[in-house]
Amino acid sequence: MSEIPARASEPEGPSGGASDGAPFADAVWQSSPPGSIYDYIKVASFSIGPDGLVDQWSLRAEQLLGIRAEDAVGTDPIEAFIDPDLRERGQRKMAEILDGREWTGVVPFRVPDDDADGERSRRGQRGLAEVYVMPTRTEDGEKAAVCIVVDVRVLRSIETDLAASQAIFGQSPFGFLLIDPDLRVRRANERFASVFGGTPDDHRGKGVHDYLPRAEADRVSATLRRVLETGDSITDMHVTGFAPHSDGRRHWSVNLYRVHSGSGRPIGISWLGTDITARREAAREAASARRNLALLNEAGARIGNSLDLETTARELLDVVVPGFCDLATVDLYQGLLVGDETPPGLADGSAELRRVAFSSAVSDVPFHGTGERVRLGAVHHYPFNSPCADALRTARPRTVPAEDGGLVQSTLAVPMVAHDTVVGLAQFARTKGSEPFGDRDRDLAVELAARAAVCIDNARLYRREHERALILQRSLLPPGDPEASGLDIACRYLPGNAATGRPSEVGGDWFDVIELPGHRTALVVGDVMGRGLRAAVAMGELRTAVRTLAGLDLEPAEVLAQLDEIARGLGAPGSVQQATRAARRPREADLSEVYLATCVYAVYDAVTRRCTFANAGHLPPVLVEPGESALMLDVPPGLPLGVGGEPFEEVEVELPEGALLALYTDGLVESRDHPLDEGLQSFVGALTDSTRPLEDVCDQVLNTLDSHHAEDDIALLMARVQGLPSESVGDWTLPREPRSVGRARELARAQLLDWDLEPLVDTTELLVSELVTNALRYGEGEIRLRLLLDRTLVCEVWDSGLVQPRRRRARDTDEGGRGLQLVGLLSAAWGSRRTPRGKTVWFELPLPGADTQLADPAEALLSLF
Repeated sequence: MSEIPARASEPEGPSGGASDGAPFADAVWQSSPPGSIYDYIKVASFSIGPDGLVDQWSLRAEQLLGIRAEDAVGTDPIEAFIDPDLRERGQRKMAEILDGREWTGVVPFRVPDDDADGERSRRGQRGLAEVYVMPTRTEDGEKAAVCIVVDVRVLRSIETDLAASQAIFGQSPFGFLLIDPDLRVRRANERFASVFGGTPDDHRGKGVHDYLPRAEADRVSATLRRVLETGDSITDMHVTGFAPHSDGRRHWSVNLYRVHSGSGRPIGISWLGTDITARREAAREAASARRNLALLNEAGARIGNSLDLETTARELLDVVVPGFCDLATVDLYQGLLVGDETPPGLADGSAELRRVAFSSAVSDVPFHGTGERVRLGAVHHYPFNSPCADALRTARPRTVPAEDGGLVQSTLAVPMVAHDTVVGLAQFARTKGSEPFGDRDRDLAVELAARAAVCIDNARLYRREHERALILQRSLLPPGDPEASGLDIACRYLPGNAATGRPSEVGGDWFDVIELPGHRTALVVGDVMGRGLRAAVAMGELRTAVRTLAGLDLEPAEVLAQLDEIARGLGAPGSVQQATRAARRPREADLSEVYLATCVYAVYDAVTRRCTFANAGHLPPVLVEPGESALMLDVPPGLPLGVGGEPFEEVEVELPEGALLALYTDGLVESRDHPLDEGLQSFVGALTDSTRPLEDVCDQVLNTLDSHHAEDDIALLMARVQGLPSESVGDWTLPREPRSVGRARELARAQLLDWDLEPLVDTTELLVSELVTNALRYGEGEIRLRLLLDRTLVCEVWDSGLVQPRRRRARDTDEGGRGLQLVGLLSAAWGSRRTPRGKTVWFELPLPGADTQLADPAEALLSLF
């Protein structure tokens, strides 16, 4: 049949044939329709005459079966192509077909071995064909047959490809579109529909202008046309728009490539998109964080290289102008500069200040936050109601309103706080045309001001080392008599005598008692080698670090490992330059330029009465069990803090009820006249009776060893074990199921009533319900509920999940998200910690008493809405 060409006036559809809905009379006949299913299936045909021999053989049959027409015509297909063991059945079937019966089946075939064409690659090959045989008649009315043949392998391949295509399209986690040449959506997957609403069928026929703003849609349309015309793929094209039921602008990464039919004709474009809004935001935040870190790193390198107050203030401004702001000033309290501890007006922010530094990246612009002009070096004060005075008063940053018509558009007044003391005020300003300060800028300004404030305060303290030594020393020790759950504590701290000629010179010994969640207590004793203010500062930094690390609930060995890194960053006593160099490159610093310190860190659990020790070069703890002699515990000493390179080991010891534990520094047992071994023996010998009151035991030890501590400080920390009674512990394991919430409330109520704590029942039930519900929703594994009664009531909920809870502020329309807010409102304290098998979330309630004000659960619930 000759080809009938399409008329120019007849539009073609996406497949090249008649457009959808065209009348049958407008159909277009082509010799080889592009994209036809026959391009994929490769259908072959031949006919069989009345004599059972092949009388017609198509070109496709030659291609499929590998036999030329001249070789096939006139042959018996059964004898030529069917295996010998199947020929008898084949002959019967052929007789039935020639008798007028249709037949469909799968037939194995082979290419004859005696093919005359030796170059035929398919000679002797075997295959499997699906055959459809239709009876017919010749012109003379004789019975014959027409055979349609398809290679079964091709059919199975097409089935597999279709199934794979359906799976990829339907199950893809990305938005998947097939766009036709008219740039209309031909097909959308479920993921795309879930973002833009409706069902996948609802998106058929839509264009990019239905989803994107006009300018963005025009850009994307041009790109789609270019892909369709050139065939060039597009990777990671960023598209910006809005999605229904989504807050704010969304960003997508889109990949585009042209799709072809089996004949190679372009039939559309594949669109594969994924939402990268969070990734872009994270990248922006990361870039901002990198800039801030770079600025902080520069601040650490440039601020504090001098002990001069004015120089340190100028170093701060050299860092921030122009990298962070366009204008900046530093004011310090005049009274502190001249040596007063509490100059008049310090508390309310009205005390006199002196302008010690000013920097500007613009032309000569005198600058003052209130609009007044203050000369460099001038003494002034801020009006009581001004933002600057409020910042000084509250120790919190404030935003200074911009002047009408002025050059400055955004100003931050940041108090300079060092060791909880406001020493002055830093102002950072940006001129018009610059980006106003945001929350992240505010945090960075606070950090920069704090770093400069610490350097300024350290310089001030360095100049007054002798006068401030004892005050600093006492401020770094625990105030009063420490208290701990399951322990009776007594302690002593005695400054060393004046072997150096300066009475009461501050040293580096310290001790601490840190209460941890779950009725556990950290006992710490340490000693920074050396004396003087720098030793005390190093001791203070290490003690602060210990308290911070203890709050993270790390294992004792890990606490010491982190302290070791911190100690390597502390400067040597020789010079500020050495200190700075060691802090910048702790691993490259020589040990002579690094403060060394010893420390023993122990964590005692009042529930199990087990104590875990880790030691960094310190003297061993001493244990006195009831009725037994004192002995030194075998705790591997490890290397001192600041040396680095070796891990620390842990030792766990079960302490019997009434046992006495002693931690101490070397000043107690070592002096010039008495070697260490002798002092240790005397110390152990002085601990003869563990049943005496601890205060008496401390006094006896100090009296016995009085002649041994003339030169060095003495720190002595003693603890008597008083484990938490079993009747003060409620411990239950709950299955991971919804009804465990009610069961947890029942158990908590029964236990509190048993402890005669009825006033706490309602609050405890409510908070237990919140924590167990959170464990069910966000945790893993079984749930463990534990109640501990001592000086306070502690509730713990354990699970195997690793994700720590995070308190967030719920919106008025949110149905949830207020559980942890409620816990924070009703409890005295709450938190979470990691455990070897997951995490523990806990809260603490004060016991009812005359001085205890218990929170009302109903009022707390109302306050959240």
